[in-house]
Amino acid sequence: MKRTPRDHSLFLKAFRLYLQYVNSGLYFRKEHIIGLENVPVDGTPCVVVSNHQNCLNDPLCVCLQLTDRRMNFIARANVFKNPIFNKALRAMGLLPAYRMSHEGFSAINKNRSTMDAAGQALTDGETLMLYPEADHQDKRWLGTFKLGYLRIAFEAAEKMGFEQDVMILPSCNHYSNYFHARTDMLIKFDKPISLKPYYERYKESPREVMVEINTLVRSRIQDMMLHVSDLEHYDEIDFLRETGYGHKYAREHGFKPNYLPSRLLSDQQLVDKMQKATEERPEEMEAIYGDTKSYALGLKELGIRDWLFRHNPGIEAPILRGLGLLLLLPLFIISIIPTCLMFIIPKLFIRKLIKDQMFVSSFNVGVSVFVSVPLCLIPPIVLLWVFCGFWWALGYFIAFPFMFILAWNYMRLFLKFVGSCTFVRRKNRARITELREQRKSIFERLNAILK
Repeated sequence: MKRTPRDHSLFLKAFRLYLQYVNSGLYFRKEHIIGLENVPVDGTPCVVVSNHQNCLNDPLCVCLQLTDRRMNFIARANVFKNPIFNKALRAMGLLPAYRMSHEGFSAINKNRSTMDAAGQALTDGETLMLYPEADHQDKRWLGTFKLGYLRIAFEAAEKMGFEQDVMILPSCNHYSNYFHARTDMLIKFDKPISLKPYYERYKESPREVMVEINTLVRSRIQDMMLHVSDLEHYDEIDFLRETGYGHKYAREHGFKPNYLPSRLLSDQQLVDKMQKATEERPEEMEAIYGDTKSYALGLKELGIRDWLFRHNPGIEAPILRGLGLLLLLPLFIISIIPTCLMFIIPKLFIRKLIKDQMFVSSFNVGVSVFVSVPLCLIPPIVLLWVFCGFWWALGYFIAFPFMFILAWNYMRLFLKFVGSCTFVRRKNRARITELREQRKSIFERLNAILK
């Protein structure tokens, strides 16, 4: 029997539209959604299971894509301490998870009520999203899965007399960059796993069945995402795939290096080859990783990026970029004045408040939603409406995202201008030549091994 989940209130529908405006319209440049046809129809009890690498952005992006259903999430209990936040978060479908490392052993028993509420959501035909790693990762790899999501799913099935199917939907999130705005993100949904065929075996051996399904779910998610299992050489592997070598590898193997879904497939293949080569030819790969670390430090010392070696700009590049910056300066000034708070406010607090780097983008989105965007939009719109009229206020509202994007891209162009100037400066010529030769040697040796 198909069940009908609770409907959203008018406030939640309006707030979701606002979140889409900030998250999809301003923060991310492009969102790629793959496998949306695999999502079970609304009203089907469904547990979406995913990797967790970008805190708030992971569930938010999924929630803003699955707009046809009532979504429920489990989040850290400490964000529920404020009574107002507690009410608002629960209204949006969030439930608290108590952890021994944060709330203490005595608080763990409170998780029973959370699991009961999550199970009730499933029996009502709603969708539950969980992260079995129980915490976010700070690297592109998949941690160990806990069984809690399967306990909730099977207990919900038991409440329904094992007559209603419960689906487990493996998914993954992937980002072109974790920390910057105006980058790309990707969500993949795999084919759902029906728990109904497991019901009879579960009644006899519940843990054995859950371990089996958990292994299958984790394997599916790992296959979809970029999983760097060699944590000893993680920094070097991740650096190489992001440099011109990763770009060149993608192009030479029929992938599109600037299209995130295609680049993910290329990066998966490249990382697997490097990890296999590390096992088969450890001495040669250790030498490459050592030189890669040295090359990366050299770039950091000069304050330049690897893309400069790929494009190899001459003196004309900084001149042309400088002229472009000069021509666009009036537009930048017009754009940055009303949008400046979106750049300034996060910078004021991020270093003091954020110790875990994987919270950076979540903090930026949160500050934008509740502080920066309202301050940048509401006062100017009210003033324009009062003194200039409705159409001026509407024009400002429509133009605002374009002004933010223009200001952001102008600042990126400025950084490229500075990098190009550093690259062509006479006093850096010897060091640039040394790094170019080191880069060439790394890429040639790596080519020889991987082929």
